[in-house]
Amino acid sequence: MKGLYCRAAGSDAEPKFVIQETSLPEVLGSHQVRVQVKACGLSPLDLKVLKSHTRDLIPVGREVAGVVQQVGPKVSFFHPEDEVVGILPLDSPCSGLCDVIDIDEHYLVQKPEKLSSVCVAAALRDGLCAYTALHTHARMAAGQTVLVLDGASCFGLMCIQLASYHGVKVLTTSHSPQKHTFLEQLRPSVGPSRVIQVYNGSSDLLPLVLEETGGLGVDIVIDSGVRLQEDKEPEETKLLPHKHDIISVLGVGGHWVTSQQELQLDPPDCRLLHLKSASVSFLNPEVWTASSAQQGRYLHILKDIVEKMSAGVLRPQPEEAVPLYEATVAMETVQRHQKKKAVVQL
Repeated sequence: MKGLYCRAAGSDAEPKFVIQETSLPEVLGSHQVRVQVKACGLSPLDLKVLKSHTRDLIPVGREVAGVVQQVGPKVSFFHPEDEVVGILPLDSPCSGLCDVIDIDEHYLVQKPEKLSSVCVAAALRDGLCAYTALHTHARMAAGQTVLVLDGASCFGLMCIQLASYHGVKVLTTSHSPQKHTFLEQLRPSVGPSRVIQVYNGSSDLLPLVLEETGGLGVDIVIDSGVRLQEDKEPEETKLLPHKHDIISVLGVGGHWVTSQQELQLDPPDCRLLHLKSASVSFLNPEVWTASSAQQGRYLHILKDIVEKMSAGVLRPQPEEAVPLYEATVAMETVQRHQKKKAVVQL
C-alpha cells in the first residue's frame, strides 16, 4: 500500500512530499488497533520538532477517521467494524494516508454514526486546539469576554462556537471583506458580539475592544500569530496584532493564549503583564500525544469534540475532499500556508 511522506531538506530548502510504498507488520501489538482509513486531514508540519526524529522519511497525515478491522489481544475499547477517529502521535511510523494503519487504542475514540469521516478528519485538530486554548489554558467561564483573532480561520471559528456555547461573550477580528461578511452572518446565534476589521489599515483594535468591555479589557485573548516588530514585517504578518496591543486589551487577571513559538517579551511588556496580574500560555496541541501523563483527559476532550460536532454545536467550515493522487500537491499548498487545511478521502 502507499502513504504520503515528507523528505526534510536543509534549513533553507522546501521539504519534499512523496508517495511511498509501505507495509504493516503481520502481528498487531497487544493494545494496537488496525484501522481502514476513510479520510485523513492534512495540516502544516512543524519541521523543527519533527527533525529531532532520526528518520529519512517523516509520515504525513495524522488526523484520521476510519473503521476498525482488527484489534490486539489486550484491546478493551474497540471491536471490529467500530467507526473511530483520532490523531496519530508524532512518532507514529504510519502515514494517515495509507489504506490501513496500526494505532494504539489510547489515541482513538468512537465516531458518532451521523458524523461524516471527511468532516471530522478535517476539523478534529482545530477542535482540539480550541478546546485546549479555552478550557485547559484559559479556564473560560460563563460571563467572561474573549477576543478571538482571525475568527474566520478554521481554528478561530471553532473557538467562537465553543466559547459561545459556554456563555462567553466573543469579540473577533476579520482579515478581509469576505471573512468579515462570513463572521457577521454567524450572528446572532453563535456568532461574535463584535467583528473588528483589521484589513483596511486600521489600528483601532484597542479602543474598540475597550469600548465593548466598558474600558475593562477582555478576560481571554486567543491569537493566531503575533507581530513582534513594527517595522520590516513580512507581508503575511501585517494583519496580525502587535504583542503590545494584545497585552493592552487584556483585563486584570486575563489570559493570553498564543500560537507564536518565537514570542519575545521585553521588560516593559512583562511589567504591564505584571501590573494586570495577567498570564501567557503557549498553545501546543502536540503535548497531548507526546506525553501520556494526561491520556484520560485527552480522550475525554476528543470524545467531547466529536459529540459536539455531531450535535451541531461545533460546525466547521466544509472542506472539499481531494483524492489520494492529489495529496502531494495539496500538502505542498498547506505547508506553504497558501491553504490552512486539506482533507483526503480514501
